[in-house]
Parts: sequence; structure tokens; C-alpha cells
Amino acid sequence: MHTQYNLLNLMIEDMNKQSSLYRPTSFWELGLKLIIDEIKKHKVENFRSLKVNRSLFVPCYSFADYYEDKNKYTNLIDTYKELSPDIRTHTKLERLFSGRLQAFDDYRTLVASNINGVPHTDRVSESNIGKPIEQFDFDGRKFSRSFLNYLLGLNFLKQNVDTSEIKTVMEIGGGFGTLGEILLGDKRNNAFYINADIPPVGFFSSYYLKSLFGENKVADYKDLHTLEELNIEELKKQYDVLNICSWQVPLLSGKIDLFVNFISFQEMEPDVVQNYCKYIDKLEPKYILLRNILEGKRIKSNDYTLGVETPILGDDYNKFFPNYRFVAADSEIYGFITEDNFHSQLRIYERI
Repeated sequence: MHTQYNLLNLMIEDMNKQSSLYRPTSFWELGLKLIIDEIKKHKVENFRSLKVNRSLFVPCYSFADYYEDKNKYTNLIDTYKELSPDIRTHTKLERLFSGRLQAFDDYRTLVASNINGVPHTDRVSESNIGKPIEQFDFDGRKFSRSFLNYLLGLNFLKQNVDTSEIKTVMEIGGGFGTLGEILLGDKRNNAFYINADIPPVGFFSSYYLKSLFGENKVADYKDLHTLEELNIEELKKQYDVLNICSWQVPLLSGKIDLFVNFISFQEMEPDVVQNYCKYIDKLEPKYILLRNILEGKRIKSNDYTLGVETPILGDDYNKFFPNYRFVAADSEIYGFITEDNFHSQLRIYERI
């Protein structure tokens, strides 16, 4: 493998030495094997176009297998053309299958809910690093589902609390680095971003953020793995981003303004999440912004291998963060209700 994969090998080697609290849980055990096998066959430069990644941490709006078998959907549209000559309906069907219809609905919500102030969400446009195969252009800005998910979450936060002092933001399980791209992509935010994740996902976020903001501005595991303490204020003097591994979370010292977790906590087991929450509490963020399935993720079974042993419900966070008060939740406007009636819910907490 290319020398750029030396970082990935180091991360995986060190992860295997860690407590189970920092290694992949039931959901990710299989997922990580699939991702690693895929990246060995394809270059990291294409990571956002790979099918396995799109099913696990590069979310799309499109119908399942739309990009693998477009002919199936084209044939459906052609069949409808025989029933109706209305070209507007043909266009609507194509936008439905491709995901553009739902993406535009989220974009409209984003524009309508915008509040001027940090974190700013009204100018930033997503890059094409990683060669995404699903990305939509609205008013000259580019958006993926991941990008719009985070933008809507930040707008929901601004609608409910005073975010004017938010500068230092930490995330656990940040996917390929979307939140960091949003925060640092607009200089008005004057932000410092910390992302902690397990490999190989943390490897992709390191690649993505360094490609965006430069090798010298982003510290990753290669730069930090020998340190016994990660002093946030000291590291701010040299970097704009810390892209660390899960087992380095206990090494962080100092304070943050906002903690974010989108979706990844719901893919872990309760003891793992409670352990992370203990360390987040020590960093005393004023606000916590979460996205979690209200009813909990599906339980692993013979028929559903990408599940969890014990689902984390939305209200479980009330006890995971005892020093915080619940502020607001939403599934219908800024979150999402699935076709089978699961509520992908945004939740906000404020430090007491």
C-alpha cells in the first residue's frame, strides 16, 4: 500500500492494544473490515464514491443502489412516460430517485431557518475531495447529505440557544470531517475543531481535513500519538484542527464550548457512550448537540448484522449527562422521520 497508508496502519495497530471502550463495538466490527478491504482495492482519493463507505459514513439521499444501477430507475421513468406525457412528472421522478427532491427540501429549511451569527451556515460550500458521486448545487453552493445534516443541526442550535461565544467545538465520530469543514470553511467562525474517531474512519477525516486546510493546520494521530496530554489551549497555538483517535479522548485537558455527536453514539453500546460522556463532562462544554434515533438503532440479529446489542434511546442522554439540562428536540424540521417511522432526532443540552 502507498506510504500515505502508514498512518492507517499505525492507528489500527494501536487501536488493537486499547480497552474495549475505545475499540469498534458490535455495529462497527463488521463495518470496519468492509471499509478496510475496500480501501485496499481503491485509492483514498475516491473514498466518498465507494459503495461500502456510502452505506456506513458517507450518507446519500438517493434510492438504494441508484448509482450502481441507474438503468433500473431510468426504465421505471420510461414506463411511466408510456402512461403519461407530462414531462414535469418525469422530472419529479428523476429528482425523487436521485435524492435531489429531498436535498432541496433540506436546503429550503436551511435558508428559511438561518440566523446571522456563529456558527455561520449561509456561505460555506462543500468541497469535492474524496470524489463524491452525490452532490447537489443550490444557488452556487454544493451540498451532500452529510453537509446539510450538519448545517441544519447548527441552525437548530442557533434557534434555541445563544451561540455567540462558541469557538471551540469537539465531536466524537465525525465521519469524514464535515463539521470541521463547515466551521473552518467560514473565517467568521474563528473556530477550533477537535474530532475523535476510530480507524479507519479517522484516517479518512485526517485525509479530508488536511487536504482542505493544509498539513500544518491539522494535527492528526501521526502528530500527536506520543503525547501523554493533549492541552487544548496549547495546541490551539499551533493548529486549527485536532484529528485524534478514540483512546486519546481521556488525554484532552482544558475546556470546549460545544460538544457534537451525530449518529455515531447510537451505533455504540451504552457503556462505551457513558465512558465518553464522562470525559466530555470534564471539558465542560456549555452546550451539547446530538443526533440520535429516538427509538434506538435496530438490534443485531442473523437477519440484520449491522445492528447493536443494546439500543441507546433518545432519553438515555438525560442520565448520560447529569450536569446538563435538556433544552429542545426535533425530528420533523431539522431532523428526519424515516419511511418506517423511526425518528432521527436532534437534541440540545445546556450545562447547569
